[in-house]
Amino acid sequence: MERLYLLSYEYLKSIPVVGGHFQSHDNYEIFYFHEGKGSYLIGDKIHFLAPGTLIVMHGMTLHMPKSFEGHPYIRTLLNFDPGYFRAVSEHVFAVNPLEPFERLGNYKVQLNEDERAEFEDMLYRMNRLYSADDPFSRERFRVACLEALFFICQVLMKPVREEVAFPSEKEQHVQNALTYIEKHYMTDICLDQLEEFLHINKYYLVRIFREVTGMTMFHYIYKRRINQAKILFLVEPGKSVTDICYLTGFKNLSHFIKVFKQWEGKTPDQYRRLLKSQL
Repeated sequence: MERLYLLSYEYLKSIPVVGGHFQSHDNYEIFYFHEGKGSYLIGDKIHFLAPGTLIVMHGMTLHMPKSFEGHPYIRTLLNFDPGYFRAVSEHVFAVNPLEPFERLGNYKVQLNEDERAEFEDMLYRMNRLYSADDPFSRERFRVACLEALFFICQVLMKPVREEVAFPSEKEQHVQNALTYIEKHYMTDICLDQLEEFLHINKYYLVRIFREVTGMTMFHYIYKRRINQAKILFLVEPGKSVTDICYLTGFKNLSHFIKVFKQWEGKTPDQYRRLLKSQL
């Protein structure tokens, strides 16, 4: 079945996510959490998941979900190219259904009971249409997606609700570390700097960082640098591999090439050539 402009729709998927695997892509993403407990690291922000959590995001932002051991993890995910919906909305609707993505970037909201019932009914109907294999159902699925986008717009037009507090001081410490790393990942970062800035024992920080995110702190820093390199290869194609190496915080070109290949399966130059071939 052709899925023009829609990369994937995964309804009520229940697969635990242990963490440690970052994702990034060119598309917009709608994430809805049905049941369980977990967290979602998006950029440098940790979002804690509860039934009724709705997240919209730009896919290019480095993101990583994580389930909590001993709890279910059931979510629905819509990952789509905004091009189709933008073209339709410009000629038909007075309201831009992509405004939450374009204005807010990455945003989390907790739906109330009535909103949950309405949105979950939409997701159920979308799944029924997505699973059918006929042209009318395909078009109805796209219309249903637009309805969901307008629902999200309406919800996010309400005053911003107060964020749920962190479950414990431990998660707050990790969030502070992520904020520091986001500001300094393109420079040398050592544990002594973090200890001094955050006023917390560096060995304790290393332990709780891995516990909360599912990866070591320096694993995260390297992945953050590699993801930024991928973005720069896309938006600044004239820059050389060496330029990107130093702009993203690597001090040695051979080390940059080694780490990039380790995570992406190809060298930076191979990745850049692949991007150019797709333009």
